[in-house]
Amino acid sequence: MVRLFIFLAAVQLVLFVLALISVLSAERVRNAPRFVWVLVILLIPLLGPLAYFLWGRPLAAPREGSPIRRTKARPSSPDDDPDFLRSMDTEQSRKDRETLAQWEKEFKKREEES
Repeated sequence: MVRLFIFLAAVQLVLFVLALISVLSAERVRNAPRFVWVLVILLIPLLGPLAYFLWGRPLAAPREGSPIRRTKARPSSPDDDPDFLRSMDTEQSRKDRETLAQWEKEFKKREEES
């Protein structure tokens, strides 16, 4: 039984050290400010480091070739995307339509002359 307690104490110490190193060296942490995570790790012996590793550790950057994490669902086609539809009616597209209408008038005028 004593060996089990020694083993669990060693595991707790390793988790404590790794969590402190991780929280202090990370650029950003999730779900709480850094000093809160340090206090949680210091004041709650085993659950503090575990909580940090589960909820406070920053997410790893996506690797090349891995699926991309998206925060919201993307439209399945351009005409489902409201931003795309809004961009269709811009000043440039209006000018393009006017230019095309003018070319069609000129083309019809030339056809009538010939």
